[in-house]
Amino acid sequence: MDYKAVPFEQRIKDNVKNYALDNLYHMDTLAEYAKAFGALADVELLLTERHGEKVISVGSFAGFTPDVVGNPGRKVRIYGRTVAHLYAKTERVPEDKKAAVEKLLDEFSAMLSHWGEEAYLHTESAIYLDELEEKVGVQHVQTARGENEDALTGVYNKLYFEERMHVIDRAEVVPIAVINVNINDWKFVNDNFGDEESDRLIKTIADILKREKKPDYVIGRVDGDVFIVLIPMAEEGEAEEYCQKVQQACLSYEDKILAPSVACGLVYKTNVEESLADKLPDAEYEMFENKFAVKNAPGYRERLEHGLSS
Repeated sequence: MDYKAVPFEQRIKDNVKNYALDNLYHMDTLAEYAKAFGALADVELLLTERHGEKVISVGSFAGFTPDVVGNPGRKVRIYGRTVAHLYAKTERVPEDKKAAVEKLLDEFSAMLSHWGEEAYLHTESAIYLDELEEKVGVQHVQTARGENEDALTGVYNKLYFEERMHVIDRAEVVPIAVINVNINDWKFVNDNFGDEESDRLIKTIADILKREKKPDYVIGRVDGDVFIVLIPMAEEGEAEEYCQKVQQACLSYEDKILAPSVACGLVYKTNVEESLADKLPDAEYEMFENKFAVKNAPGYRERLEHGLSS
């Protein structure tokens, strides 16, 4: 099927059949969760692909052949299509606790469906946008990018970045890392070296942000010396590592005049009812906390002013 010729809503309904479980979940994390669940509830668990291929097993399922038609277990469904089957052995559970365990298993299955839908929607949205750009033609895409990008840095301009925030909000994806990146002492560079060097500083920081990012990161320049970075479905520690890499890349940058430095403020959107716009003030507050630490670090002032002697 040519997905470029069908509405997005139809694509969402049709394309899930092409996804395996490892396209939708972090399987190592899911296996650990299943082990913990099995130990807590004293049950044995088996998760299979839609056609019965065994994927995660907690306990003994030797000799057990899944019958996904006659005995499908609990179905994990995404947009009306079954993507997995969850089987459970509860023989060791005391009778007075079986009802509660069965309810937990139902909720576990529902949670798998919810997690899978979030990952699926995020992936399909990104692919669909890329295909739409390809369909309308290279020239049109270049024009659109020119309208959407900040002319100096090549990241999204403020207006288009805000549009992307609304799109991500509507996708109801969590967690999302929200990072405020502020250039330290941009005014010092502008006052002492002029507009050309201060613009070069902004572009240098933008290039570092782009170089260290992953493909799904969304970067916008929202003020003269301020960038916002969004990381949808950020893995544990991923956003913190990104901030560290960006700040280390700034410290490692060698130039006769410039001494790039940034402060980073990181917060997370963890509730789909929240808006990304509501998290921006929190990220800014964290940025100022980090700015105080960075600018008071030993050697900061000497590095900043080294260009004055050039």
